Amino acid sequence: MSKRKRFIASSIILSLGFIGVQILPDQYKILSITVLAVVTELLFLWSLRESIEANMTLVSLVLPFFYTIGVGFFWFLLPVSIFAQIPILFLYGFGIYALCLTSNIYTVSAIRTIALLRAARGVGFVLTLLTFFLIFDAILSLRLWAFYVAPLVFAVSVPIYFQGFWAFNLDKTISKDVLGLSLIGSLVVAEMAVAIFFWPSSVVVGSLFLTVAAYMVLGLGQAELEGRLFPQTIRDYLITGIAVFLGMLFATHWAG
Repeated sequence: MSKRKRFIASSIILSLGFIGVQILPDQYKILSITVLAVVTELLFLWSLRESIEANMTLVSLVLPFFYTIGVGFFWFLLPVSIFAQIPILFLYGFGIYALCLTSNIYTVSAIRTIALLRAARGVGFVLTLLTFFLIFDAILSLRLWAFYVAPLVFAVSVPIYFQGFWAFNLDKTISKDVLGLSLIGSLVVAEMAVAIFFWPSSVVVGSLFLTVAAYMVLGLGQAELEGRLFPQTIRDYLITGIAVFLGMLFATHWAG
């Protein structure tokens, strides 16, 4: 079976599994989503078996795992309506296929340079931010105390950041720069999550704010790894952050 056929098969199998998870009783859904995430890893290993190795190319499996977790828990927050759920199902299946393609390009590019790497990085960047939003939305919807939210945000952000930064050097060994940026970025977002706890915002607005913070850190970190962290680049990201902060400020209902 060709790689493309394996990618399509994996997308279909996981989409069907996602449907199966939703018809299970509520008490089994969390466990079943976790199992589906593990199955996602196994299918990606099967799909990428020619190019993935027992080294840092395994990092390409991080995003598919958290993407499945994020979409699965986000589904719980949706209204019980086919008009809300069908688009999410298509989003999941399409996202899995896109992740198969980008992960394949990453693992092949770790061996030899190919022309599609820049496009794959762009798609991976978008899917990373989407995964961040879904994960943050699930965490904030738990309405936990800040002392619980911050460690959760930090714990899930480290691997997601790590794969996002790794895509820009594709080293087969652990890079201190990538690890350092991942830890710093995760700490920044965790601190933002603590601030969100004391901000009277909705879950969606808070998740968007954290996602924009993740966007800024990820974009600036990738620019640093590429040697393209110019003053204009920093200004562009800061302007985006300030604009989102002002929008969040005006969208907040301050009345008690």
